[in-house]
Amino acid sequence: MRTPTSTNRLAIFAYGSLLFRPGFSYLDRVRAIAHGRARSFSQASPDHRGTPDLPGRVLTLVDAPGAATVGAVYLVEPPAAELLAELDHRERAGYRRITLEVETTEGTLSAVTWIAEPGNEHHVDPLPLAELARLIRTATGPSGRNDEYVLKVAGALDELEADDPMISALAALLR
Repeated sequence: MRTPTSTNRLAIFAYGSLLFRPGFSYLDRVRAIAHGRARSFSQASPDHRGTPDLPGRVLTLVDAPGAATVGAVYLVEPPAAELLAELDHRERAGYRRITLEVETTEGTLSAVTWIAEPGNEHHVDPLPLAELARLIRTATGPSGRNDEYVLKVAGALDELEADDPMISALAALLR
């Protein structure tokens, strides 16, 4: 697989809400894989899919040797400073911007994404799937219902022909 030396575009990797609601214009959207990372509902959402009194659960990426997370890369015109500032604001409450390598059919790209690392103020321990589904069914925030978030992520992954067993199982419990 070749590695492009320059794309003259900024790559943004989406694995959660950015998959179904990017909120920005882009030049292209392509399927991408982040190796060594897995989705995790170990992030409370007091500002989007829940409230401070009843935080929902949203995805982050965690280190997972041998895992591969399928998502999408949005290619945008660089330097995109205003867009990155907007996304930094949107992806707050424990998230921080990082750069990671993702694999596409065109090769490997460096892409920016937002993750919430363990130890941030909204980090929570993972829950058993049935308990997670019960919590997600009850949470609603300014961005909508928490169960809608999960179902939209599942739909976006279906469009990408991506299999994430945890998302599929959780979506099945929520339907």
